[in-house]
Amino acid sequence: MAANMMLKRGLSMSSVVAAQVVKTPVQVHGVEGRYASALYTAAYKQKSLETVEKDLQQVKNLYQSNKQFKEFVLNPTTKANARKAAVAAITKSLGVGNETSNLVTVLAENGRLAKLEAVINSFETIMRAHKGELFVEVTSAEPLAKKHTTALTDALSKFATSGQKLHVTFNVKPNIIGGLVVTIGDKYVDLSIASKIKKYTESLESAI
Repeated sequence: MAANMMLKRGLSMSSVVAAQVVKTPVQVHGVEGRYASALYTAAYKQKSLETVEKDLQQVKNLYQSNKQFKEFVLNPTTKANARKAAVAAITKSLGVGNETSNLVTVLAENGRLAKLEAVINSFETIMRAHKGELFVEVTSAEPLAKKHTTALTDALSKFATSGQKLHVTFNVKPNIIGGLVVTIGDKYVDLSIASKIKKYTESLESAI
């Protein structure tokens, strides 16, 4: 019981600063980053990082596959008591541990349940750094030729520090029109034509 209360306090926004005794291996930003960092701290102290990681994957899978659950999470009009009771039943049915259950409960209590997927994504970013992995995502308007993906992978490998394992994924999104959007760990570089057009348009509008 005492451990549960400690974890819940560690995940509450009022005590996030006090809970940051364990430094996260990578900085994650925003409200979701603060919740994810607090969860990492609590799980690290309990030596349950891998368990929490697996539990969060279960929650994420449910969110992405169950339309009703996703609508519930994103619905801001649900009463606090109803949210709390519902997430308690859901986490119990999933069989997740105390840290994950407490996270979802605190998000529900604080009216931050809509941030659930973002918090999980931030925690995944922290865990990748914890494991010494560097994930890079390259997005282009059209599929890249093999020689280009090979050249990009070689160039991106220079961002990996000694001992880091590099993972590069290539995605296609026609709406960026051309160029590339590259996400390296917690860093983001937008070299797309769409972003340049937007920038030029804003410059023209401000000049008129």
